[in-house]
Amino acid sequence: MKLHYISLFFFMRTISIFGDIPTVGDFVIARLKYDGGGDWYSDASSLPNLLRFIRNNTLIKTFDQEVRLDLKDDDLFSYPYLYMTGHGNVTFDDREIERLRRYIESGGFLHADDNYGMDASFRREIGRAFPYNRWVELGPSHPIFRAHFVFPQGLPKIHEHDGKRSQLFGLYVKDRLSIVYSFQSDLGDGWEDSNVHNVSDKKRESALRMGTNLVVWALSR
Repeated sequence: MKLHYISLFFFMRTISIFGDIPTVGDFVIARLKYDGGGDWYSDASSLPNLLRFIRNNTLIKTFDQEVRLDLKDDDLFSYPYLYMTGHGNVTFDDREIERLRRYIESGGFLHADDNYGMDASFRREIGRAFPYNRWVELGPSHPIFRAHFVFPQGLPKIHEHDGKRSQLFGLYVKDRLSIVYSFQSDLGDGWEDSNVHNVSDKKRESALRMGTNLVVWALSR
C-alpha cells in the first residue's frame, strides 16, 4: 500500500534550517521522559534507525535524531507523535496527567512500547488521565496492520520474554485512536542496531515495518 499524502497536525514543529537539526516540515519522534525509576532512555539507537527506515520507505521526510522531552516541556505541543518505553515504573504528577490529557485531546498521538516491566504502572497512569476510556485489543483485521505494510498475523513478536503472545492495544479518545500500546512484542529491540539484542534480520525488518505503520497511521488520521 503506497502512502499518497500525509496530513500534518496543526502543531507540526516549525524550526530553523541551520545546523544538525530538523528543517521545516521534517517529522521527528519525541521520546517521553518520565519519573518513577523506569529507564525511559532504553534502546538508544532505536528511534534514529526507525526514522531512517521511514524516510527510505515512505514519502515522509524525517530527521534522524529523536527529541527528548517530558510532559511539562514547553515544546510538547510542537510534536504530533510521542514514544515511550522502559522496563520499570512509570509515574506522572498531576500536572503531567493534565498535560497528557490536553495533548491527546488536541490531536496528539502516543505509542508506548513495553520493554518488559512497565505494564502495570503505565496502565495505571493512563487510567488517571482517561478514567472513562477502556483499552481495546487491535486484532489482525484492524487497518493499522495495513497502513503501509501488511501484517496478516497482527503485531509481530520481536523479543521473547515469558511465552506470552504479542498484543497491540488501543485507547480511543473522542472516537480517535489516540494511544497505542505494544505489549509482549518489544518493537524497540527490533529497531535497535543489529548487534545490540542479536535480533534476526527478518525480525528487525518486521519491527521496522510495524513501526512505520504506526507512524503512517498517526500522521494520516
